[in-house]
Amino acid sequence: FCESINADVDGMLGGFAHITKVDLQGSRNFLVKLGIGQKKGLRIVKNALEGGAGVTEGLTIEVAEHVDVIETVAKFTAGLQGKRSVRSIFNQGLEDWQQPTTDTQYDLIWVQWCVGHLTDEQLVPFLEQCGAALSSDGVIVVKENNSTTGEDDFDEVDSSVTRYGGCETEGPLAAANLQLVRVELQKGFPSSRSVRLLPVGMYALKPSN
Repeated sequence: FCESINADVDGMLGGFAHITKVDLQGSRNFLVKLGIGQKKGLRIVKNALEGGAGVTEGLTIEVAEHVDVIETVAKFTAGLQGKRSVRSIFNQGLEDWQQPTTDTQYDLIWVQWCVGHLTDEQLVPFLEQCGAALSSDGVIVVKENNSTTGEDDFDEVDSSVTRYGGCETEGPLAAANLQLVRVELQKGFPSSRSVRLLPVGMYALKPSN
């Protein structure tokens, strides 16, 4: 399915390219509350890892000296080669990614609109890998759609799952030895009779111990 999508913003956002500015601003505001950003009193992190390649140019390279990207579809990362701050690109699924070396430590791991393509059995090991690759003061942020039906929703078209409760579900987090440190819903997305987007949650995670 992903190989059939155009390698542009509209393709990666499922035809909703017009929400990009609002989405990025919401993400920046969330990072500010975690002490990360360009303004005075905030910090630019040394190393960041991005799951998916949708916000590299609009977000992660703004707040990190070096950015590594995980994206299974190579055409989505072709335009990132040689970009400022982009260091390594891993063209593989999140479930297959492993910390490059034990010395590789990330201060920020940002995963957006990706974990819906992982089963719980795949999500837990991925989160464990992220936790192991996190620096002592690092943070993982997962930004993802939330189901509004009271249960997980499976999409047969792209084989993704929209989880009820997003990343607030205790099972996968506890299994991966992670805990929530901040949760917010994205604000400002359009809502009308013709256009209704799912709620999008932003979840900041850190190791439990």
